[in-house]
Amino acid sequence: NASSVKEFILLGLSENQGVQKVFFVMFLFFYMIIVAGNLLIVVTVISSQCLNSPMYFFLCYLSFVDICYSSVTAPKMIADFLVEKKTISFVGCIAQLFGVHFFACTEIFILTVMAYDRYIAICRPLHYTTLMTKRVCGRMVIGSWVGGFVHSTVQTLLTTQLPFCGPNKIDHYFCDVHPLLNLACTNTYAVGIIVVANSGMITLSCFFILVMSYIVILVSLKSQTYEGRYKALSTCGSHITVVILFFGPCTFIYIRPSSNMSEDKNVAVFYTVITPMLNPIIYALRNEEVKSAMRKLW
Repeated sequence: NASSVKEFILLGLSENQGVQKVFFVMFLFFYMIIVAGNLLIVVTVISSQCLNSPMYFFLCYLSFVDICYSSVTAPKMIADFLVEKKTISFVGCIAQLFGVHFFACTEIFILTVMAYDRYIAICRPLHYTTLMTKRVCGRMVIGSWVGGFVHSTVQTLLTTQLPFCGPNKIDHYFCDVHPLLNLACTNTYAVGIIVVANSGMITLSCFFILVMSYIVILVSLKSQTYEGRYKALSTCGSHITVVILFFGPCTFIYIRPSSNMSEDKNVAVFYTVITPMLNPIIYALRNEEVKSAMRKLW
């Protein structure tokens, strides 16, 4: 049952040479925006004295995770648009699998922590400074990283235990669990169930916490004035938008057994490239404090 496959061939988003050239320019531009935009937010939050609240502390880490997350898949995908044979070594494939799940899961936990931060700020404003201290915020971020590491380790170990003896063509632009399960030369039903349960449990439980946080926030805003409601919701609007953009595609991919790889890889573009690119734009355009700090930095 030992694996005889030493490398995999990634089929990518398209096999048409003309389309690949267009994709090269387009995704290179997207990746440059991801790195520049998120790096700008990180530098702005670190250097600005007025952006010292827990919300911006979490935003800084979210932007950092977005850079790392996209960098696991985007550079390889962009480089592959220029070559005919898109190969990746077995070790490189497993490393990419680990990185994707590590940073994706960490981002899910950070988004959940940010929802809790908004709940405390709006529903318990008098206790905000005592509940959301620097130590508490630091522990939440560390917990997010540890949670992402544990989840990714489970997914990676389950996959590396499988034998791969051919074929070695992955119908995707990066190494993920479902495409690799399809290539394993053994029955992967039980592993597939564990993978879906692991990813689904994390995604759905975090999404449930997010939804409950915003239901409680909306209920508590009924007693406030129009100005108070507008101010409170404006701080939540960016976060809700990012949550929908990230959780929607992730939920579609990971809480069900995968049946259509072509469909899955097109959806994966949203949470590996589009959402990390839009995050800094959403937060910068909707937040006056961030825009003001960026102007001062400039």
